Amino acid sequence: MANKTRTQTAPKSATRITQTRQAITLELAASVCPHGALAENLSRTFGLDPVDTAGIRESTEEHLALASKELPLSEKALEMHLQRIVGAYVSSAFGAGQFYSGKVTQARELTMKVANEDRDEDRDGVSGFESRAERARIFAAEMGLQAHALLAAAEGAVSAYAHLTGSEWKPYEAPSQAPSVSRGSAAAQMGAFGE
Repeated sequence: MANKTRTQTAPKSATRITQTRQAITLELAASVCPHGALAENLSRTFGLDPVDTAGIRESTEEHLALASKELPLSEKALEMHLQRIVGAYVSSAFGAGQFYSGKVTQARELTMKVANEDRDEDRDGVSGFESRAERARIFAAEMGLQAHALLAAAEGAVSAYAHLTGSEWKPYEAPSQAPSVSRGSAAAQMGAFGE
């Protein structure tokens, strides 16, 4: 029988490594999503339905206002709830914008390959069908319009937050250090809840 050798793994340290995540702001999302003029150009160039930016923004704001009215929450609890909801809208727009940027890069690369006359394997396919590069360009345009629509929804959510709470929305940032509580104090506090 063959002996199996085991590799020893180093013991994990008890200290936690804290990772600082970039706060995703509305401005950051707007920097990766198509703006209104670009969205109109994509719609016109590719023959896609235009995005009703104002309608999306307004309906999102109205939806959050109506939903908030029905929730039996204190002012602080409502603010915390909306903080999370608006953060999700903004993060969604940011993610869609990043995806769109990647698809534009991919469409550019495929289009440049087709333009290179020295390469036969990247030539268009059968006549009458879309080429791979054309499909990539159309998909990138569709993703651009989706990212623009999600940005409009995020803008509506941020506006609703300001209207409902009276303060400007900022992305949540975890405190840099957790407050320290002695074990004895923690045990006494937990004991107050009973079993």
